[in-house]
Amino acid sequence: MVQGRPTVAPGSATARPGHPPDRPAVVVVTGANRGIGRELVRRLALRGDTPVMAVRDLALGRAAARELRVHDGVRVDVVRLDVTDAASCSRAADEVHRCHGRVDALVNNAGAPRDVRGTAAAADLDVVRHAWEVDVLGAWRATQAFLPLLRRSAAGRVVNVSAEAGSLANMGGGAPGFRVSKAALNALTRMLAAELGREGIAVNSVCPGWVATDARGAGGRSAEDAAAGVLRAVDLPPGGTTGDFLRDGRRLPW
Repeated sequence: MVQGRPTVAPGSATARPGHPPDRPAVVVVTGANRGIGRELVRRLALRGDTPVMAVRDLALGRAAARELRVHDGVRVDVVRLDVTDAASCSRAADEVHRCHGRVDALVNNAGAPRDVRGTAAAADLDVVRHAWEVDVLGAWRATQAFLPLLRRSAAGRVVNVSAEAGSLANMGGGAPGFRVSKAALNALTRMLAAELGREGIAVNSVCPGWVATDARGAGGRSAEDAAAGVLRAVDLPPGGTTGDFLRDGRRLPW
C-alpha cells in the first residue's frame, strides 16, 4: 500500500456529516485506477479525505497514484483487491484495517465490460457469467469483507455504481449481461439497505450515466460529471436516504 495523507492546504479539508475536519473520511473505491473511480479518488483526496484506491492490478494502481501525485499534488493509498476473489477482498480489508482502523464509505465501482452488441436471445453466457461475477458477486464480496470496518464508522455508506439500464421499469433489449447484472445489483442494494439501516449504514445504487471510459466505450458524460453524482451518495448525512436508486441526487425508477 502507498502510504501518506493527501497533500492539501492547511484548513482546506471540508467537514462532511459524521466526519469532522480533524477526522477525514476513509473511502474505499474499487476499480479505481481509471475512469469514474480514479476521478472520485482524486476529488476525495483534493478535499482532504483519505481515499483508498482498490485495484485488481497493483502496478496500474500505483501508476495512477503516481499520476495523481504529480498532476494534483495528492497522495492516495493503493491496495490490491480482486472482487472475484474472496481471499483478495479479505486481505484488502485487513490491510485497510491495519492502516486506518475503519471505513466510512465503500464505493463498489469495479465493473465488467459492457456487452453492447449482445442480445438475450443469443447471449454468450460466459460473458453474462463474467458480468454477474464482477458486478453482482464482486460488490457482494467487497461489502461483506469491509462491513466490519464500516460498522466502526460514525456514518457508514455503501455506494453501488449501477446503471439505469438495470431498471426493470425501463428494461429493454440488448447488453444482457450488463442489464441483468445491474438489475441484480439494485436488488442487492435494497436488501442490504433493509438489513443495515438499523445500524446507521446507508446503502444506495447510483447511476453515473453513460460515461466515456475505457470500460464503457466512447461518448457520453465526462468522468468528472459522473464522479460528482457518485460523491453525492458518499456524502449523505446521517438519516439520509437509503435503499434508493439515484442519478445526480435524483431518484430513478427501480
